[in-house]
Amino acid sequence: MSENTTADGTSRRQLLARTGTLGVSIAFAGNLTELFAGTAAAQNLGHTGYGPLVPDPKGLLDLPEGFRYRVLSREGDRLRSGEGLVPSNHDGMTALRGRHGRVHLVRNHENRADGRVPVPTVEGLTYDPAGKGGCTALTLDRHDKVLSERVAIAGTAVNCAGGPTPWGTWLTCEETEDRAGTNGYTKDHGFIFEVDPANPYRSGAVPLTAMGRFQHEAIAVDPRRGIVYETEDAFEKPFGLFYRFLPHQPHGGLGTLRAGGRLQAMRVPGVPDLSSIQETGASFENIEWVDVPDPLATRTPIRHQDFGPKGITHAQKLEGCYWGGRSVYFVSSFARRAEGSAADHYGQIWRYDPAERRLTLVIVFGPDTDLQLPGESPDNICLAPSGGLMVCEDGNGAQHVFGVTRRGEVYAMARNAQNIGTPGAPEWGEFAGVTFSPDGGTMYVNCYTPGTTFAVTGPWRR
Repeated sequence: MSENTTADGTSRRQLLARTGTLGVSIAFAGNLTELFAGTAAAQNLGHTGYGPLVPDPKGLLDLPEGFRYRVLSREGDRLRSGEGLVPSNHDGMTALRGRHGRVHLVRNHENRADGRVPVPTVEGLTYDPAGKGGCTALTLDRHDKVLSERVAIAGTAVNCAGGPTPWGTWLTCEETEDRAGTNGYTKDHGFIFEVDPANPYRSGAVPLTAMGRFQHEAIAVDPRRGIVYETEDAFEKPFGLFYRFLPHQPHGGLGTLRAGGRLQAMRVPGVPDLSSIQETGASFENIEWVDVPDPLATRTPIRHQDFGPKGITHAQKLEGCYWGGRSVYFVSSFARRAEGSAADHYGQIWRYDPAERRLTLVIVFGPDTDLQLPGESPDNICLAPSGGLMVCEDGNGAQHVFGVTRRGEVYAMARNAQNIGTPGAPEWGEFAGVTFSPDGGTMYVNCYTPGTTFAVTGPWRR
C-alpha cells in the first residue's frame, strides 16, 4: 500500500495512527482545501476538539464545557401555529437566511405509515392525505428564540434528508417507492418536493416528477451550473445509484424545477460497486452519465432498469450530499458483504469534480473499536463554518455528533443523553440534520427519537 500524503504533508498512516486513539480510523487523500474550508486556526484544532463532553444534568444533550443548548421544539408539543402537534422522527434539516437577521429552519419528519405523531394535514400544503410525513418550518430571531412554527408540507412519506437551493428553498426527499394502494396511500410516493419556508403556500405540495421516483436520500445543487445531484438509499441489493438532474430552467428560482429536465445515473467505468474501492486517493477519470430509461419507475425501480451492456454503478447506503468549492461530495454510510455489497467498509466520502469528470475517494471511516466513542457510519454531514466537518453518527452504541479537522483528528461535539431503552439495556436515538446558522454562530441538530431540535452555541472559534 502506498503512503498517500495530504496537502499539509501529513501522511495517511499518520492520520490513521492519530485518530485511532479515539477508537476510529479515518484516512484522507487529496487536496482538502474545498472539503475543509475555514480559518487556519480552526484547521489546527487539536484532536481533543473543544474538550471532553460534560454530562448534562437534565439528561438531554452532553456538550463540551463552555457550550450550551436550547431546546427549540420537541415531538408531541403544540405547534405554535395551532395546526396540531409537533410531528415525530426529526430528520434532515437546513437553516436559511431570512429577513432582519432571522433564520428559517426547515425540518423533515421521516414518518412512515405507522408514524407516532404525523405531520398535520393542512389545506393547500397536503400531497396525499394518507401520508404522515412532511416538513415543519421554524422562524427564529437572531438569538434563536422561536417566533413561529408551522407545517410547511404534509401528506408525504418517509421524508429523510434533502438539501437547500441557491435561491433559498429546501428540497425534501421521500425515501420510499410505495405506490398508491400501498399502506393506504392514495398517490404514488418516492419524489422530491420543493418547500419555501418563508411562505409554504407559494411552493405547495407538488412532486418534482422529472427528478425521479426512487428511495431518495439527499441532494446538492451546483450553484454555477444549476445541476442537482441526488443520492439513493436503497435498502437491498441492487443498491442505490448516484444521480444528476439537468433542469430545463437552471437557476430559475422557486417553482422552476417543475419545468422538468433530464435524469441521469453515474457510471464509473469498470466499477459496478463503489464498496470495492478501499484505498483513499483512488481516482477515476471520464465518469459517464447515462440517461435513466424510466425516471417514474412505472414498471421497474430505476436501479433495476437496463442501462445497457456496461451496466451502472451501485453503492450501499448512499446518504449525505453537499456542494463544496467546485465539487459535489456524497457519503456511503457503510457497506456489508453479508448484505450483498462487494466489500465491507465503515463509511466513505466521495468527491466528484464536474469540470474534470473525475471521481475520487477522499475519506474512509472505521473500523470503530469502541461503540461508546465517535465515529463510524457517517450519515448527515455538513461543513463547519470555522473549518472541518460536522457528522451525525448512525451506528450502534452511544450516538454522537462528531467533528473532523483538516488534520484528520476526530473529536466528540455532542452525545445524545436521552435513553430510550432501559437502565440495564440503554439505547440512544441517532442524530440527524446537523446544520449551521448563516452567520456560523449556532449549530442546529435533531435527535431523531424522541424528536428534539437543539440550538447549540458556544466558543466555536476557540
